[in-house]
Amino acid sequence: MRKILLTALLFTLCNIALAQDVEAIKDVLNKQRTAWNNGDIEGYMQYYWKSDSLLFVGKRGPTYGWQNTLNNYKKGYPDKAAMGILSFNIIKVELLGNNNAFVLGGWQLQRDTDKPGGYFTLWFRKIDGQWKIAADHSS
Repeated sequence: MRKILLTALLFTLCNIALAQDVEAIKDVLNKQRTAWNNGDIEGYMQYYWKSDSLLFVGKRGPTYGWQNTLNNYKKGYPDKAAMGILSFNIIKVELLGNNNAFVLGGWQLQRDTDKPGGYFTLWFRKIDGQWKIAADHSS
């Protein structure tokens, strides 16, 4: 009986930890959205892995590196009007072990002149105890 109770307790604790990781990832996305909507691209970028190995794939193909990704964002969104108001629709957050996760979602910008949107897949890595985006494929 003790083994069953101990197993159930461990299973419950693991599920709580997994749920906390999913919520932490969703919190990262909410913080990114808030930074974007405040016109703060640098704040938005703080949730990406600050590494030359960061991968961003957009309509122009792959970009490697945190600084290159930041530069592209600044070029593509030079001011708050170009940035618009960002919203996300998180479709799926799947943990792939203790330190990796996959996220599928949709994005939309509300701007004065248009309403672009699309989908994204993100690879999150837990680095130094924090969830960071290691790869972003947005269309």
